[in-house]
Amino acid sequence: MSTFRRIMAIGAVIILVVAVVGWAARVPLRIDEPPTPQLLDTSSLDRAVAKVNDHLQRLWREHGLAPAAPADDLTILRRLTLALMGTVPSLEEIRRFEADTGPRRLDRWVVRLLHDRRYADYFAERLTRALVGVDSGQLILFRRDRFRDWLADQLHADRPWDEIARQVIAGTGLSTGDPQANFVTVAIANDQLDRNKLAGRTVRAFLGQRIDCAQCHDHPFDDWTQTQFQGLAACFSEVTVSAGGVIDRSPFLFRMTPRQALRVRRSASSRGVPDLRSLREVFSEHDVGIEENPRWEVVPLPDDGGYVIQIAADQDSVDPHPQPRFTIRRSGETFEVFDARAEFAVEDPVTGARHVVTPAVPFHPEWMPLEGTARQRLAAWITHPDNRRFDRAIVNRVWGLLFGKPLHEPVDDLPDPPDEPDLLDVLGRDFRQHGCRLSRLIRVIAASDAFRRSSRSAIADEVRLEQARSTFAVFPLTRLRPEQLIGSMLQAASIKTIDQNSHLLARIARFFRTNEFVQQYGDLGENELEDQPGTIPQTLLRMNGRLVKEVGTADFFTAAGEINAFAESPERCLEACFLCCLTRRPTREERQHFIPQLRSASSRKERARMIEDIYWALFNAPEFSWNH
Repeated sequence: MSTFRRIMAIGAVIILVVAVVGWAARVPLRIDEPPTPQLLDTSSLDRAVAKVNDHLQRLWREHGLAPAAPADDLTILRRLTLALMGTVPSLEEIRRFEADTGPRRLDRWVVRLLHDRRYADYFAERLTRALVGVDSGQLILFRRDRFRDWLADQLHADRPWDEIARQVIAGTGLSTGDPQANFVTVAIANDQLDRNKLAGRTVRAFLGQRIDCAQCHDHPFDDWTQTQFQGLAACFSEVTVSAGGVIDRSPFLFRMTPRQALRVRRSASSRGVPDLRSLREVFSEHDVGIEENPRWEVVPLPDDGGYVIQIAADQDSVDPHPQPRFTIRRSGETFEVFDARAEFAVEDPVTGARHVVTPAVPFHPEWMPLEGTARQRLAAWITHPDNRRFDRAIVNRVWGLLFGKPLHEPVDDLPDPPDEPDLLDVLGRDFRQHGCRLSRLIRVIAASDAFRRSSRSAIADEVRLEQARSTFAVFPLTRLRPEQLIGSMLQAASIKTIDQNSHLLARIARFFRTNEFVQQYGDLGENELEDQPGTIPQTLLRMNGRLVKEVGTADFFTAAGEINAFAESPERCLEACFLCCLTRRPTREERQHFIPQLRSASSRKERARMIEDIYWALFNAPEFSWNH
C-alpha cells in the first residue's frame, strides 16, 4: 500500500472515531419521558400553604412591610432547579414547561423535579455535609461517597426523615455494605472513636443546636451544661468499630458469685486492692480473659468501693494516660464486672478521679425508651413525635437550601423552641403530620408566598429593605454555591437536559469538570449556607477560566454551536442564548443592543464568534451568579 493510501486510511479512521464520539456525546440514551405527576393531595397542600401564608402576612403586617410583587413563572422555575438540582433548567425543559398550560403548573413541576434522580443526588450531597462533613477521612474506615449514595437512594425513595435519622444514629455494619454506619466511622481519628464529636454532630445535624462548647464547660449563653453533654456522649459509649464494622457492645460482662466475691476480697492487699492473679482466675471462670501485660494494675474506685483494672500510664507512649480495661463495681455483697472500653468515663481535671457517665438526655427523659442499645434509645428520643427541635432543625435547613438563606442563622444554631409557635413550628407540624417526608416539606415551602415573591423591591431605605429580606417579604438574593455555578454553566452549554439519562460520556465530562471548577473556585464546606463574599480570583476564573471558555465555545458539541446552526433569525438566536443562560428572554434594551450586531454578521463563522461573546457576557453578568 502506498504512503498516500495509508495516510488516507488513517485519516478516515480518525474521522470515523471523531464522528462516533461526537454522536455518543450528543445523543442521550433512549428512555421514555416519565408521565406527568398526578397531584393527589392538593386540598391538603393548599391548607398547609394557607397556614404558612397567614403566618407570613401577620409577620409583614407587624413590621409594616408591603411584600414584593409575585415573580414570573420562569424565574420560579429557575429557583426550583437551582435549589433542588444545582443547575438552571435546560432549554429543552423550558420549552416543555412553557408548553404545559394546565392548572397548578408550578406545583406539578415541583413534583416532577422531586421524582428526578438529580434532586436526590444533589440534595443528598447538601445533607451529607451536615451529617458527616466534607472530608474524605480514612478510606478503610470511612466511605463518604457510599454514605452520600445511600442517602440519595433514601431520598429518591421518599423515605421519612425520622426513619433516615434513626438508621444514621444507630446504624451498624461495615462502612461499605451498610453505608449509614459511616456516620460513626467518620469520628475515628488515630484509631480512637471520638464520642464527644459524635454527640456534638448528632445534636447539630438533627436538633439544629450547637452544644460543642459544653464539652469543656457549661454553655455561656444557652441552658446546655457540661453534665448534659457528657450524658449525650455516653449514649455512644457502647459503639465500637472492629473488623466486623460498627457494632454496639454492652459494657456489662458478668456478675460474680458470692463465693467468687469473697475470694476477691480475701486477696486484697493492705491497701485494700485485690490481687490481680485472683481476679484473673475469677474472670477466666466466666470466659473473660485478662491478657498478659506487665503494666496491668488494679486501682480503687473512690465513688462506690469498686476497682478498675487498667494498663498503667506510660510517659513514653503516644497516649501517656492510664488505659482502663475492666470496671468492677460493688453490687450488694458481690461485684459486677463491666468492659471499661464500652463505658464513657471522664476525669476530674483537678483530682484526676475517673467518673463513669451513664447515657442520659438533657430534657424529657420520658421520651427515651427503656429497650434497645443506647444509640437506638437516643435515636428514638431525638425523633420522638413531641420533639419540636427535630422538626424545626430540618425545616430550617430545607428552607435555607431553597432560599439560599435559612429562617434562622446560623442554620445549626437555633434557639430553644418558643412558647408561641413560630413559622418553623407551623411547617414542622405539617411535616410531622405527613410522615416526616422531605418531599412534602419542599412542596409546601415552594408554594408559599415567600418563595414566589420577586427579588425586586420598591423599598428605597436600606434598613427597611434588609428587614424585608430577613422576613422574606422579598426573595433574598444570595450567591450561587460553586456547584450551582458550574452546574448552570454546563447545562447552559447544552440544549438538552444533562441528567441520569444523558450519555455516559456527557455525565463523565460533567463530573470531572464540576470537581475541577469547585476545587479552583473554592468549596464552601459545611458552612455553605452562611453568607460568603465573592473574591477577585473567583471573578477572574469566571472571566478567563478554561472551563468557562470551553462551555461557551460555538462548536459541534455545544448549545452555542447549535444555536448558531439552527436559529433562523437574530431574534430567535438571542432569545435562545438568554433562555439557556438566564432562564428569561432579553429585555427591549438588550435586544436593541445585540440584535443589530447579530444582523451585521457576514457569515455563520462571524455569527458564531458573536454568540460566544454573548455567552461570555451572560456567564459574567451578576444576574447569572445569583439566585434571584
